Amino acid sequence: MHLSASPEAPVTLRRGTLFAMALACGTAVANIYYNQPMLGMIAARFPADGVAGLVATLTQVGYALGLLLLLPLGDLHERRRLIVIQFVAVAIASAAAALSPTAATLLAASLALGAASTVAQQIVPFVAILAEPSRRGAAIGFVMSGLLTGILISRTLAGFVAEHLGWQAMFWVAVPIALGSAVLMRLSLPAHHPRQSLRYGALLASLVRLWRTEPVLRRAGLTQGMLFAAFTTFWTILALRLQQPRFHLGPDVAGLFGVVGAVGVAMAPLAGRVADRRGPYRVISLGTAAALLAWLVFGAWQTIAGMVVGVVLLDFGVQVSLVSHQHLIYGLHPEYKSRLNTVFMTTMFFGGSLGSIGAAFAWHHLGWSGVSLFGGALALVALGSQWRAHRLEQQRVATVS
Repeated sequence: MHLSASPEAPVTLRRGTLFAMALACGTAVANIYYNQPMLGMIAARFPADGVAGLVATLTQVGYALGLLLLLPLGDLHERRRLIVIQFVAVAIASAAAALSPTAATLLAASLALGAASTVAQQIVPFVAILAEPSRRGAAIGFVMSGLLTGILISRTLAGFVAEHLGWQAMFWVAVPIALGSAVLMRLSLPAHHPRQSLRYGALLASLVRLWRTEPVLRRAGLTQGMLFAAFTTFWTILALRLQQPRFHLGPDVAGLFGVVGAVGVAMAPLAGRVADRRGPYRVISLGTAAALLAWLVFGAWQTIAGMVVGVVLLDFGVQVSLVSHQHLIYGLHPEYKSRLNTVFMTTMFFGGSLGSIGAAFAWHHLGWSGVSLFGGALALVALGSQWRAHRLEQQRVATVS
C-alpha cells in the first residue's frame, strides 16, 4: 500500500526513494542526449543538408514544449501516475525513432521524444515537495547528480552502441530502460494529489503571471538559458568536429567526452549544500565564470587536450549553476513548484534550442572558430545577467536590513 503525500500530511523522503528518483531522472533525461554522439552517423544515413542538426534541435524544442505544456500538469494531477504515463510515452517515442524510414519521421519522433522526456522535470519538483525545507538544496542536488549522471552516461552508451550496432540500436535500447523506470516509479513513489483544482487553461495562464510578477524567476531562467545554450553549442557540434580529418574520430570517442564531464556530477550535491548554507548566488557566479573560461579554452587551445579541459569547465559551470538556480526558485511559492519549474526549465531549454541552431549555423559558415565565438558570447551574456541579479539581490537585502 502506498502512502499519500499532501500539504496536510507530508511524507518523509527516505533515502531509498531519493535514490530511485535520482536514477529515474537520469534515465529520463538521457533520451535527449543519446543522439548527440550519433549525429555524424545520422547525417550519413540522411545526407540532406541540416538533418542531423535538426534532430538535435527538435529534440531540444520538444523538451521545451513538453516543459511548457506537460510539466504544469504536476500541479493539477496525481504526480506518480503522471510520471509513469510519461515514461511509457518515452518508450513509444524511442521505438518510433528506431523504426523511422525517412528523415521526416525521425524528426517527428525526436520532437515527441524530447517532449516525453520532461518526465525528469516532473520528478525534481516532487523532491522539493517531499524534502524538509532545511535539506531541500541537498536533496535536489542528490537527484540532480542522478540526472547529470544520465546525461554523461547517455553519450558514452550511445557512442558505444552506435559504433558497434548502429544508431537505431540505441533507440531500441532506450525502450526497456524507459519501461523499467516506469515500473520503478510506480513502486517507489508515494501518491501525491495537489490541493488546487484549476482548469488547464487557467493553469497555463498562471505561468504568464509568474513570469511577470517574479523577477527572481525571470532572471534565473534567462541566466540558465544562456548557460545551457553555451552547453548545447558544444555538444551539438562535437561529433562533427571529431569527424574532421584533423582528428578522424568516431561516435564512441564523442561519447567518451561525457565521462570527462563527471566533475559536474560530483559537484552537484556540494553545490546544493553550499546553497543551503550560504545562498545560491555565489555558486551561480562561479558557474557562469567557469562556462566563459571553457569557451576561451575551446577557442584558443584547439586540440583534444583543450577540448577535455574545456568540457570539464563547461559541465562544472552549467551544472552547479542549475542546482543553485533550482534551490533559489523552489523557495518562491511552495504550492507552485511544478509551474515554477515549468517557467524556469522552459526558458532554459529554449535557450538550449538557440544554442543548437546557432551552433549549426556557425559551424556551417565559420567552422570551429565561429562556434567558439558564439559559445563564448552566450556565456558572457549569462555572466552579465548573473552579475546584475547578484547586485539586485544585495540591494534588496540592504533595503530589508
